[in-house]
Amino acid sequence: MLSAYRIAGNQFRTTRVLHVETESPTVKVLTFQDAQFAKAQPGQFLMLWIPGVDEIPLSIFDAYEDGHVSVAVKTVGEATRALHGAKSGDFLGVRGPFGNSFALVKGKVLMVAGGTGSAPLLFLAKKLASRISKSVFVLGAKTKNELLFMDRFQQIIVKSEIQLVTSTEDGSCGITGLCTEPVQRILNEETFNMIYACGPEKMIRRVFELAEQHRTNSEASLERMMRCSIGLCGSCTIGKYRVCKDGPVFTSKQLREVKTEFGKSKRDLTGRSVPLD
Repeated sequence: MLSAYRIAGNQFRTTRVLHVETESPTVKVLTFQDAQFAKAQPGQFLMLWIPGVDEIPLSIFDAYEDGHVSVAVKTVGEATRALHGAKSGDFLGVRGPFGNSFALVKGKVLMVAGGTGSAPLLFLAKKLASRISKSVFVLGAKTKNELLFMDRFQQIIVKSEIQLVTSTEDGSCGITGLCTEPVQRILNEETFNMIYACGPEKMIRRVFELAEQHRTNSEASLERMMRCSIGLCGSCTIGKYRVCKDGPVFTSKQLREVKTEFGKSKRDLTGRSVPLD
């Protein structure tokens, strides 16, 4: 049997921060270079080690054939606060890419993102731009300042058939309310070949339910506590699946199989099942 540290992508490497961009008061984009990310796909993730602090999983925000790769980092704890203080030239450790990716379909697609869930879906939108006949992208946040990557979305819109719909809970931009509300109206008016979702799990659960009602295939990227990233520790389980190895992207068929947990509970540091926030 292969050693865990010989599994593709799991070798630990060091790299340097190339540049840091401020996207919002709570989100920064870090870019570095590592050859193994040259073929990374939307939906995959990486493990990023901050020397002296911790190693954390992050969705891949963008990746290029020369190995340049970017991640969007929101401040939520010690490790992400340390990353927000990173500067060009700082050392980082990296493993990956890990997990599966979104299916690249043709036809009409609906993408639904909440908060930093817009990062992997923006990567997906760029990949799909030349394949789809039409795309509707619903982007939601609590307030206008938290609507991420608006300028990048505008660049894609200019080049392809993508309609951007925004919603904010406080009504400061776009439709007032949760992003699942315009999703319901859109599905009542149009049919799609695929619905993609990424964001808070309760939001994803509602998008999944709407997709089921309209008999539309869907895929969602889930987030769980990930320590090993290769399916050994079991900290990221949901039902019979390990999110790091079997996901993080799950099909509607797989989500039906874990409905008792999906959008309702997760594992804590001890492995116990606890309610989702």
